[in-house]
Amino acid sequence: MTLPSDRSSSTTEPTHSAASCRFDSLLSASGADLVLTQDTAGRCLSFYWNAAERYNLCLDQVIGKPVDQGFSPVSAESYVQQVQQVLESLVPVSFEYPFTYTNQYFAFDLTISPILTPYGAAKLVVVTGKFLCNVSESRALELVDRLLKSDSSHHFRYQKRLNQVIWNIRRSLDLESIWQQTVNGLGEALEVDRCLICPYKPDEPVLKVLAEYRHPSLPSMLGTEFSLETATRLRQALTTLRPVPIDFDGLGVDVSSGLAIPTTYKDQPNGLIILHQPEQLRRWNDVEIELLQEIAQQVGAGVTYVTLLEETRSLAAELQRANENLRQQHKELEEARRQAEAASRLKSEFLANTSHELRTPLNGMIGFLKLIMDGMADDPEEQNQFIQEAYRSAIHLLNIINDILDIAKIEAGKMQLDLNPIELDDLLTDVENFTRPQAQQKNLSFEILTPATRDEVVIYGNYQRLLQVMLNLVGNAIKFTHEGGITISAEVIPGKVVVQGEEKPGTVKISVADTGIGVSLEKQDKLFQTFSQVDGSRTRQYGGTGLGLAISQKLVEAMGGVVNFFSMGEGLGSTVTFTVPLYQDPVMITSPIADSVDLLM
Repeated sequence: MTLPSDRSSSTTEPTHSAASCRFDSLLSASGADLVLTQDTAGRCLSFYWNAAERYNLCLDQVIGKPVDQGFSPVSAESYVQQVQQVLESLVPVSFEYPFTYTNQYFAFDLTISPILTPYGAAKLVVVTGKFLCNVSESRALELVDRLLKSDSSHHFRYQKRLNQVIWNIRRSLDLESIWQQTVNGLGEALEVDRCLICPYKPDEPVLKVLAEYRHPSLPSMLGTEFSLETATRLRQALTTLRPVPIDFDGLGVDVSSGLAIPTTYKDQPNGLIILHQPEQLRRWNDVEIELLQEIAQQVGAGVTYVTLLEETRSLAAELQRANENLRQQHKELEEARRQAEAASRLKSEFLANTSHELRTPLNGMIGFLKLIMDGMADDPEEQNQFIQEAYRSAIHLLNIINDILDIAKIEAGKMQLDLNPIELDDLLTDVENFTRPQAQQKNLSFEILTPATRDEVVIYGNYQRLLQVMLNLVGNAIKFTHEGGITISAEVIPGKVVVQGEEKPGTVKISVADTGIGVSLEKQDKLFQTFSQVDGSRTRQYGGTGLGLAISQKLVEAMGGVVNFFSMGEGLGSTVTFTVPLYQDPVMITSPIADSVDLLM
């Protein structure tokens, strides 16, 4: 069957001469005895009847006249109804119908077809007829009555519904929507018991139901699989690409009449539409078969287009993900390259500063020892002074080498610490003995504040490493402070912590505060980075490798503590705090309760 959108169209009303040429071509093509064009009211615009001269029928008696004048249908009302339904549905219709002229009746096998405009509408029909025979008036009325009883309006609605199915398929871009709209539209239009769709791929031996329309009383068949090895009729439909009647008993369905229509694209099957009808006597007529084939072709084309579209979208999404991954990898590689370059630069700066720091005490040792060896000391006291300076340079060199070895162990993950109970007062006393003289040499105040307790505060850590951390922090505070002073304080913070699998009752927070040069807010994040220095020129000015805080942080973290640095900015001093676990909970001293006499006053 040819769809309305595929037929040739005409937008002009033919003149008499144009009509004659057109009718001549229609007659030669179809062998029609009667050809005419009519509008929605049945008024004749062009007319040809090969027996018109025999009955002295002139064109002026028909063209432009109302439908019930001249050569006219026996029942103008029923005939105009057919014309209007064809214009509404845009679907041709064929039927037997009588015309009358000069009290004679002529039976024709008529076909009424719409004349479409480019916009898919129609206002005119073309009627072609094959003369059957002259009939009596009673026989003519019987033909009209049979047409009225054929429920042609239902037939038009049926075809219109199927055309709507085709239109929906053409508009849809969703595969599941195409399947479901097809089964719903066919099921309702054909009034069948069930309509199924099974996609098909040449390399798959089974068909699976992925969409269905069914009567509410029937069980669902969604997901049902049909083996093409046993379902020979289904295989036949896919092989011949033609509709095939099927027996649903062989498919496990309790009905005995059905139809399988293959969906195709470019003469290749890609699915099956399966219909079954509970009425045993129903036969699928040629018009229905033709229309179903057209719908199946539209479904096949729609499935192919949507599948290709989905594959294209999937490929585009995959390419987009791949591009995103490549961009992310490029970004990560760029960041890694930047970090590697920064690390290389930092290590180069570190090595330059460290080599300077190593040469300075080494040159001092060599210089003082050379003076002694050359006898440059004036007296034993001066010689002893040279030896002491060489010793101090050696100790300084040893500390630098220890820092380098410590950071190497920490970076390699080989720093192992044994934790033991340590009295806080002993640790702070040793720190004071080592650092107070340095502070006094710079005329700085030096103060140590301890928590008020009734017994000793015992912490849990490695004594040598805690002393190293304290000397480093206090040494930095003294180094970078020119006036004011240094304050060391300790605070007991209750709260259970777990260190190396052991639970401890709390922590002690130790703070080292100074009134020195401070650090700007934007540079503070570099303080704890290995090989990183806040200001290389300042490091040169004050000396040091820049490893002190990084080593201190790693050591404190290895003992279960946390290091923090605080400074409000350059010239505003700084405070470094770190925590260390308590070994036992000390008894705190609280403020004495006021005398009862004082309370009364």
